[in-house]
Amino acid sequence: QVQLVETGGGLVQAGGSLRLSCAVSGRTINSYTMGWFRQAPGKEREFVSFISWSGGSAYSTDSVKARFTISRDNAKNTVYLQMNTLKPEDTGVYYCAACGVRGRCSSDYRTYDSWGQGTQVTVSS
Repeated sequence: QVQLVETGGGLVQAGGSLRLSCAVSGRTINSYTMGWFRQAPGKEREFVSFISWSGGSAYSTDSVKARFTISRDNAKNTVYLQMNTLKPEDTGVYYCAACGVRGRCSSDYRTYDSWGQGTQVTVSS
């Protein structure tokens, strides 16, 4: 069974940066599409970014596209989300997720099989 653990969240001022990490155990991640989602209080879970199993392609939602970068190191079984120029509206719990069925993985959270417990990101104005 795949287990995912997110780290790197915290409190940061607007305009600052954070780097989230997602360490995966139980299986190697080189066959998984990996995604990041976030959820603000009182709101639905929202897609942030995903990266293909090889790292050859990645996609981010428009609101973060110019500021966030997703990457992966399959040798370390780890996925990253570099977040720059953070805004208060980026506040939320950030979740890492794994999708193991190629061709099905998308920005829809229902296509992901395994989830981490989340890490809190708070951006103050």
